[in-house]
Amino acid sequence: MTGAQSGPSFDSDPLGAPPARLRRPNGEADPVSPNSNRGFVAMRQLWLRAATIVLVFVALLYGIEGVDHALGDRLEQAGIEPRTGDGLSGIAFAPVLHGGWDHLVGNTLPVLVLGFLALAAGIGRGLAATAIIWLVAGVGTWLTGATGTTHLGASMLVFGWLVFLISRGWFSRSIGQIVLGLVVLATYGSLLWGVLPGPPGISWQGHLFGALGGLFAGWVLSGDERRHRRVARTRVSATPR
Repeated sequence: MTGAQSGPSFDSDPLGAPPARLRRPNGEADPVSPNSNRGFVAMRQLWLRAATIVLVFVALLYGIEGVDHALGDRLEQAGIEPRTGDGLSGIAFAPVLHGGWDHLVGNTLPVLVLGFLALAAGIGRGLAATAIIWLVAGVGTWLTGATGTTHLGASMLVFGWLVFLISRGWFSRSIGQIVLGLVVLATYGSLLWGVLPGPPGISWQGHLFGALGGLFAGWVLSGDERRHRRVARTRVSATPR
C-alpha cells in the first residue's frame, strides 16, 4: 500500500488529455471547445461506470442477504470474530454480510451515494480506496472488538468512504475535491458520531477503523499531488533571486 499512487497510476481514464480537434463536416473548426465536449463525454462515461459498479455491488449485497435468509442466517457466522482464528476470515466477508434486512436497508442509501462519489473521480482510485478501507477496517475490528462478538455490515465501508471523500481534497489541495468534501461533511457528517462507543449491537470498532482506513486511503492516494507540490516548492526555493 505504501507504493500506491494516484492519477494515471490508478485511473485509465485520461480525462485531462487533450483530444483531437473537432471539425464540422465542411472541415471548419467547431466553435464549441473540443476539450469541453470530449471532457464531458469522458466524464459521463466515468460516472456511468461508477454508477454501474455501485449498483452491481448493492445488488450483490441483497443477493447475499437473500441467501443468508434462506439458510436461516447461517452466513452471518462468517463475520469478524475478534482475535480468533476462524474469525480472521471474516475480514474478507464482513462488509457484504448483514444482520437482517433492516440492517441492509439502513446501509443501502449511504452505500449508493458515498460509493458512487468515491468512484466518480476515478474508478481505479475509488477501488483502491475501497480495498484499503476494507483491509484497515477488518484488521482493526479483529484486533479491538469485544471477545465473543461478531462484526459485519457495509457500514465500515460507508464510514471509510465518508472520511476518504472529506480528507482527500485536503491532502491533494484540490479545490473541487475540498468543496465536495465539505458538501459530504454537511450531509453525512453526523454519521461520524458512530465511531464512538454506543448501544450494544453496534460495531463502533468497524466504524472507527473504517473511518481511519478512509483517512489513510486519502493520504496514500494523494501521493502524486503531494510529491508534485514538494517538487514545485523545491524549484521555487532554488530559483535565483
